[in-house]
Amino acid sequence: MSRSAGDAQRLAMHRRRKRVNASALTLALLAMSFGVFWLIWILAETVWLGFGGLSLQLFTVSTPAPMEPVGGLANAIVGSGIMVTLATLIGTPIGILAGIYLAEYGQRSWLGHITQFINDILLSAPSIVIGLFIYAIVVAPMKSFSAFSGALALALIVMPVVVRTTVTMLSLVPNSLREAAYALGTPKWKVILSVTLKASTAGVITGVLLALARIAGETAPLLFTALSNQFFTLNLGEPMASLPVTIFKFAMSPYENWQKLAWAGVFLITLGVLALNIIARVLFRNKN
Repeated sequence: MSRSAGDAQRLAMHRRRKRVNASALTLALLAMSFGVFWLIWILAETVWLGFGGLSLQLFTVSTPAPMEPVGGLANAIVGSGIMVTLATLIGTPIGILAGIYLAEYGQRSWLGHITQFINDILLSAPSIVIGLFIYAIVVAPMKSFSAFSGALALALIVMPVVVRTTVTMLSLVPNSLREAAYALGTPKWKVILSVTLKASTAGVITGVLLALARIAGETAPLLFTALSNQFFTLNLGEPMASLPVTIFKFAMSPYENWQKLAWAGVFLITLGVLALNIIARVLFRNKN
């Protein structure tokens, strides 16, 4: 009798677990479907409204005046390219060097713990706070908006992402590789450059590409730093147009030509971010 009761109890528990598992799986699938539905809708609207605004003038003509028939986003595209590239060139070396310090030297030091704490704060800080910070220490004293201040704000967004990725990738390198190099009498700095960093190159590049994709669509920091410019300029010391700010300004306007250009800009940024994420995933897959 006791064995039969035990078997019945185990069978009931098994059935209950199957019901719970089925319920959890159903909820997970519903949540995934809900997210995918909105994602597909957003992408469909972006392609539908943005593709119609693509033309040769979009890449060769600067932003137009309201209701002007001829216009493009050449100044905004070039401005975004300049500021994003400059921010990446500033933030990437600092981020990689800080990541190397945290992974190889500062794991048990008080300076390493403080650096990691500050990096975590920067990683989760709202971009508008970073924009206000650069406005207070650069724009306000200079009494002028500038592309360089915009690049500095974007660089502060790039750095923590690169630091976190570098630390993670270096931590994945087996200690046996380091020990083998040390056994040959190789100094630590050369072990880092020739062994650990080389083994994690693909992962570090992946982090840089993901950081680049993140800052490509940032609007708030540029509103407080680079502002905008209706005309084409390459001067880093004056306001410069960018795609995110131009999209923000044009999308909220009542002018049809500006709204059309805004959707075309959204389409361009979406394609750019998609391409960067695909490249990053391909590199990460090859790393594995």
